[in-house]
This record gives sequence, C-alpha cells and structure tokens, in this order.
Amino acid sequence: MAKILIIGAGSAIAEATARRWAGRGDTLYLVDRDAERLGAVAADLGVRGASVAGHAVLDVNEFGRHAAVLDQAVAALGGLDVALIAHGTLGDQRAAELDPAVALKELSTNALSVVSLGTLLANRLEAQGRGCLAVISSVAGDRGRQSNYVYGTAKATVTAFLSGLRNRLQRSGVRVLTVKPGMVDTPMTAGMKKGPLFASPETVAAGIVRAVDKGKDVVYLPGYWRLVMAVIKALPEGVFKRLKL
Repeated sequence: MAKILIIGAGSAIAEATARRWAGRGDTLYLVDRDAERLGAVAADLGVRGASVAGHAVLDVNEFGRHAAVLDQAVAALGGLDVALIAHGTLGDQRAAELDPAVALKELSTNALSVVSLGTLLANRLEAQGRGCLAVISSVAGDRGRQSNYVYGTAKATVTAFLSGLRNRLQRSGVRVLTVKPGMVDTPMTAGMKKGPLFASPETVAAGIVRAVDKGKDVVYLPGYWRLVMAVIKALPEGVFKRLKL
C-alpha cells in the first residue's frame, strides 16, 4: 500500500485518480485551495472506505507555505511514495492578451508553483532514494496555439522542467512522470463545445495510475493524443501560423 500526496485534489482528474488509489488500499493526503471542495472530496473518499491521512488548504501562489504544507503531509502519511501535482487553471486567453498581469498570474499558478513544489518534492524523494513524482502537464505545451498560448506557455515550462528533473534524478531511484492529457470533460472546460476528442476524468485517471505503476516517463492521455500532437508539431511554421487552432 502506497503513501500518496495529491496537490490539487479538488480537480475532477485528481478526484477520479484518488478514488482509484483509495480503492486498492493506498493512503492519501489531500491538498487544495478550495476548503469546501477539499472537505467534500475527503468526505466522499472516507465514505468509500479510503484511508485519508489528512488534508490541508493551500493557495499554490503562496510560495512561502509550500515547504510547511509538504512537511505536514509527509508527517501525516508517515512517509511518501508518490506525489501527484494536479492543480491548474484554464484562464481567459483574451484577457491575458490584453493585460500582462493576467498572463503573469496564469504563469504563476500553472508553472511557477509547479517548479517550486516540484523542486521541494524532488529533493525530498532524492534524499530517500525512491518514489515517484507525477505532474499533470498538457498537450497544450507541445506547441503554442493562438487559442490558448498563455496556458500552453505554462505547460511547456512544466514539461521542460520535468524533463530536466527526470534527467537529473534518473540514477537516484526517483521516477518523474509527465502526464499530458488532451481535452477532458471537467468543470474547467465547461464553457467549451465538446467533441469526439474529449475524454472523461475517469479515463485519464486510469491512465495516470497505470503510468505510475509501470514507471513511465511521459504519457499522453488518451494515447491518441501522441499522434495528434506529432502531426501538429510536424507542421511547417509557415503553414502552422495560418491555421486557427
């Protein structure tokens, strides 16, 4: 049975993943910025018979609190085997185009906070010589597109950061997993028109658990996104810049 920390536990993908881990007897510690949502997820998992060691409220942009919350989580769990970073926001692209402050806030939430938390967790796992750090990035980080390039910039930063961590830690016994979902039918995408490429949170959750268990480095979820993004990345810039993506 693993001891698992989930940051961003109130998200639909994180909750679905937590249910899978809980169903097989793993012990969880939950962190989220929304106290009400966090309490509801913890209570639901408890009703399902999950072992929840505790939970904590954290605004990930409060960088000064990161270390203390992680210390609290590890102490409650009695160790750490897996950490999943799953928080994020899908901001207003147009607002970010017009106001640098909006763009910088999105980058702070979706990228810089991950760098901070990921660094602290990586160092902790490295010191113990084992464990897995799994982080939800996105296919949006594979190539900047006009429809969401601020969000994509944040995810590209996360993807590059994790690639470097994986390279640095490959001899230490610590595994670093980059999770790249495509479009997922969650409250975060409620305003988007749904199409055949949309996946359910449960599908993505199953893929995350499977990838952690198998020691994967990078996983596209669902898997067809690897092909979709390979095509998009292969387009010549002269062609790509004329497309409305």
